[in-house]
Amino acid sequence: MNDAGKQAQLRITGMSCQGCVNTVTKALQQAPGVREANVSLMTESAAIDFDPAETDIDHLIEVVNGTGYKAAPLNERKPEDRVREMAEEQRHAQRRLRFAWGLTVPGMVLMFGHMSGLFMVPYHNVLEFLLSLAVLATAGDETFLRTWDGLKHKRANMDTLIALGTGAALVSGPISFAGLPVLSFAGIAGMIMAFHVTGRYIEANAKGHAADAIRALLDAGAKEATVERNGAEERVPISEVTVGDVLIVRPGEKIPTDGQVLDGSSAVDESLATGEPIPVDKEAGDEVIGATVNQTGRLRIKATRVGRDTFLAQVARTVENAQASKVPIQEFADQITGVFVPVILGMAVVTFLFWMLLPDMMQALGAWAVPYLPWASLTSESPLSMALFSAIAVLVISCPCAMGLATPTAIMVGTGIAAKRGILVREGAAMQGLRETRIIAFDKTGTITHGQPRVVNVEPLDGISEEELLAAAAAIESGSEHPIAQAILDKAKEKRIEIPEAEDFAALPGLGARAKIDGTAHILGKAKLFEREKIDLKPLDHTLYRLAKEAKTTVIVARCGKPIGVIALSDTLKKDSVRAIKVLLRMGIRCVMITGDSRASGDVVAQQAGITEVIADVLPKDKADAVEKLQRETIGKVAMVGDGINDAGALATADIGIAIGTGTDIAIEAADVTLVHGDLTSLLTAVQLGHATYNKILQNLAWAFGYNLLAIPLAMLGVLHPVSAEICMALSSICVVYNSLRLKRFDPEAYTAHVMQR
Repeated sequence: MNDAGKQAQLRITGMSCQGCVNTVTKALQQAPGVREANVSLMTESAAIDFDPAETDIDHLIEVVNGTGYKAAPLNERKPEDRVREMAEEQRHAQRRLRFAWGLTVPGMVLMFGHMSGLFMVPYHNVLEFLLSLAVLATAGDETFLRTWDGLKHKRANMDTLIALGTGAALVSGPISFAGLPVLSFAGIAGMIMAFHVTGRYIEANAKGHAADAIRALLDAGAKEATVERNGAEERVPISEVTVGDVLIVRPGEKIPTDGQVLDGSSAVDESLATGEPIPVDKEAGDEVIGATVNQTGRLRIKATRVGRDTFLAQVARTVENAQASKVPIQEFADQITGVFVPVILGMAVVTFLFWMLLPDMMQALGAWAVPYLPWASLTSESPLSMALFSAIAVLVISCPCAMGLATPTAIMVGTGIAAKRGILVREGAAMQGLRETRIIAFDKTGTITHGQPRVVNVEPLDGISEEELLAAAAAIESGSEHPIAQAILDKAKEKRIEIPEAEDFAALPGLGARAKIDGTAHILGKAKLFEREKIDLKPLDHTLYRLAKEAKTTVIVARCGKPIGVIALSDTLKKDSVRAIKVLLRMGIRCVMITGDSRASGDVVAQQAGITEVIADVLPKDKADAVEKLQRETIGKVAMVGDGINDAGALATADIGIAIGTGTDIAIEAADVTLVHGDLTSLLTAVQLGHATYNKILQNLAWAFGYNLLAIPLAMLGVLHPVSAEICMALSSICVVYNSLRLKRFDPEAYTAHVMQR
């Protein structure tokens, strides 16, 4: 077998419930060469991992079509196409809803008028039958067509239950008209279908809400761009911008697409992409992200990525893929719904037979409801009427809509919220994985720390001021691009120190540099340089020892052959690292640092961050082994957080790989979750959102299963009216969707406060 797998995405139409999903999934998984298949009802798509040596996309489409559903390639569909499809589906569902209720309401008026005795209409039973027939033939035609198609392929689904229930109710009308001892339930057939169509509309709205995150991302992009062409500026639609075009972006305008600044300088609001509210200064050579806002200066930008390749489009695709994926707990629900419809059909048959053969027993079991429910008096009707009544109720109450919606609606809302907060989740399984994480392993440099040196100590000898020491060091380093030199210059600028001019500069590779300041010789560098120059460092011995113990890098400055002080640098903690790790520990998550740096350096940073476990001196190739060791130590999941190429193996090995968005592309590609902001507050939010999303899934499943366990026995006893059964079924879907949408109220600060108070 060829180890190089291939990914395919198919658009699948005709699915109406989780049973349909199970049918397509099973067919794909049994197809030769298919390694994995994830089918989503909410996004009406399938993600398939297959071996191209054994099968191809055309064959996979044939497999799906063979189950009675329709498949087409989805690879070229843009995120905005899905948004349009969801909007059209909502409009279609709304049209059917209006038509169904437009015909059903007059039938309900006739039925309740007759039952209450308020008014009598001649041939009301015939009119109710005709109105219901019109509802089933128009608003319900898709339900019957899907049922017929399913029967041809020897499968039953939710539509089968509704078609049989409404069909039996409708047929009872002509049977009653013929004089047989059967009540006419024809009027309620249209009501059941109307409520069913209402459920479909709710599902379509749920899908629309799921696409909100993608819609919001796409709406954030610029619609037009100013392009330099033939020496003139031209305003064009964003779709006409190509790679290499030179764009003009004025203050207040959105940057049209990803690019590189050619000329100009400005502050750019990148909060859309990074969540960071502070504008970022941009100048020639800097990269910019499409849809971010230019604030202060005029920029000339060369377009480097357009269309599907932009950051915004990639985020939208990531969100869409995550929404289409499944979480492990959904497998449990899928297994149940896979046998649910056949079992319900069997229970409906059993109910019918019991009422026909043992009517007295069934009446006795349901007699308790007579004083409370007006329709319970139907137990005085003929056994055939009660058999039809109860069987119809069983069929319509049992539609597994809520079960099918329970997991995907929560995942869709959760991943959408995550995307808005700068957390990109590749697969829904990562949301459940975050909730089950018991150990988080952190890379040090660039993850807990900033990943670049910063001046942390300026310690002059007696008679020398801090400003004088920094000014001398900055003057010598002003011609260097070394990170340490840049850190010293940044510190001088921060202190607003005037930097004097250096002359006769000479770099000393690996050691430091020398220069003259105001005609006086200065040396800057490591201790080795001063040993070579035979400069006595005894005045600094105590200071150097203390700084070395703190694992800080030191730069010594001397003037006229005598030391004047030392500057210490360190890779400092990100401002949110301590708080995030403290909250994670309070949540019961074990935090471990894995670093290639020395034990001394690792221990210092770990102590500052609040981490007690450090695995130091780890080579890049051994980081994955360290993660595997942690996996053997816990029954939960292990997450790895990193940002560099050396973290890619560990990220892939961990149960949940979490990449810092400011890191390398290789690390991000290996991760399940990407933190665009690059800070650990985002990690904390991701973990908390994983908990919140999983809790919603559990609540949804508990409601979906509990409702059926309670309602089905009532329907079998003739206690639950078929219309009430359909209302309950629709309400169960509403509850699941509403409960999932409550995730939008997720407040990480409130969640953190709750954790810290425990």
